[in-house]
Amino acid sequence: MFDSIENRQHDRCVDFFSRPDGSFGFEEFRRDPEDAGHWTPVEYHSAVRFDTTGAARAAAIAAVAWLPEVVEGA
Repeated sequence: MFDSIENRQHDRCVDFFSRPDGSFGFEEFRRDPEDAGHWTPVEYHSAVRFDTTGAARAAAIAAVAWLPEVVEGA
């Protein structure tokens, strides 16, 4: 993982990662009290491969409803 962005409530995050083959990906996670605070995958975006970090980031911004607000508000 090379970057992680949390929402303002700190109960959702998107992790960006690289793979050994040089591709990149992302995954959205949620953290709920009933899960003892553990991060749980939400949409299973991690199977999609991107050639660049920028492409992975753009896809995450398009796919994760809360992410544009957090990224633009940073």
